Amino acid sequence: MRISLRAGLATVVSCLLSAGIGAPNTSAQPAFGIDSIPLRTIAPRTIAIPAAAAASAPEKSLKKDPFVERERTLPNLSPQQGWPSPVNDQENRLFTLVDLLEYRPKMSAGEGTSDYRWDIEGWYGGDYNRVWFKSEGQQDTAFKADYDIDFQLLYGRFLWKYYDIQVGGRMETQSFRGANVTRGLAVIGLQGLVPYNYEFESAVFIAQSGAVSARLSYTKDFLLTQRLILQGRFETNLAIQRVEEFTTGSGLNNLEFGARLRYEIRREFAPYVGVSLDKSFGETATLVRQVGGDPSQIRFVVGLRAWF
Repeated sequence: MRISLRAGLATVVSCLLSAGIGAPNTSAQPAFGIDSIPLRTIAPRTIAIPAAAAASAPEKSLKKDPFVERERTLPNLSPQQGWPSPVNDQENRLFTLVDLLEYRPKMSAGEGTSDYRWDIEGWYGGDYNRVWFKSEGQQDTAFKADYDIDFQLLYGRFLWKYYDIQVGGRMETQSFRGANVTRGLAVIGLQGLVPYNYEFESAVFIAQSGAVSARLSYTKDFLLTQRLILQGRFETNLAIQRVEEFTTGSGLNNLEFGARLRYEIRREFAPYVGVSLDKSFGETATLVRQVGGDPSQIRFVVGLRAWF
C-alpha cells in the first residue's frame, strides 16, 4: 500500500514539473526597455531618373577645360563678314543751331536805336572729326558801335570726354567812322561741356597784324517745365593790343550777362523773350564813346531759337 502511494505522489510531482508550475513566467510580464521595442524597417525611396538625363549627368559634373571653352567661344566673338558695327561712330551728319536770332527794340524816344543780333553755329562730320562754321553779328552794342559781323570756319577734333579742340580762320568786318574795315584772324579754340551742364566756348584770335585777342562764353539751361526753359548767358572779350579801327582797347573789353525765357513749341523751334546787360571797360569804353556809342546798355530782347 505504501509502495503504491509513493508511486502515485512521484507521478503527480513529475507531471507538475513537466507543466512548469512554480517556475518564473517571464512571458507574462510587460517589458519597457528600449531594446524590447520592435522597430519597423523603412525601405529607402528610389527616384526614377530618365535615361537621357542619367547619361548626361556624368558629363556635366566634370570640370570644363577653360582652354577648350575659349576655343569654342572665340569664333562667336570675332568680327563676322557683313555684320554692322556695334557703335555707329563713323557716320557723317549735319547740325545747325540758331542760338540767338533776336530783335532789340528802342528803349525810349531819345535813347538808343532798335537793332538786331544773331549767333549761329553748326558742324558737319562724325564723332571725332568735324568741320565747324560759326557766324555772329550785332549792331549798336556797348562793345561795338554801329555793326560788327564775323564768320569762322574751323576744323574740330574730339580731344577727350566732352571737349573738342578747334583750329581755323575768322573774318571780321565792321563799320568805323563811315567806312568798312575787314581783317582776317587765326583761331585756336576749345569748346565743350563742363560739370553741371554749362556749355562753354573759348577761343584765341591772332590777327594778320599780330594783334591777339580772346573770347569766352558760357550758357546754361534751367528747365522750369518740360517746355519752358530759362537760359543764362555770359560772354567776355579781352585783347592784348589796342586796335582802334575795330573799337578794341587793350585789357578787358566788355562783359555781357543775359537771361532769355523760351517756350519750346517743338524741341527744334522756340520763341523767347529776355533781357541783356552789356558794359564795356577801359580803352574800349572810350573808343565806343568816340564813335557815338553807349558803353553801358540794358536791352530788352525778343527772338527765336531753332536747330535742325
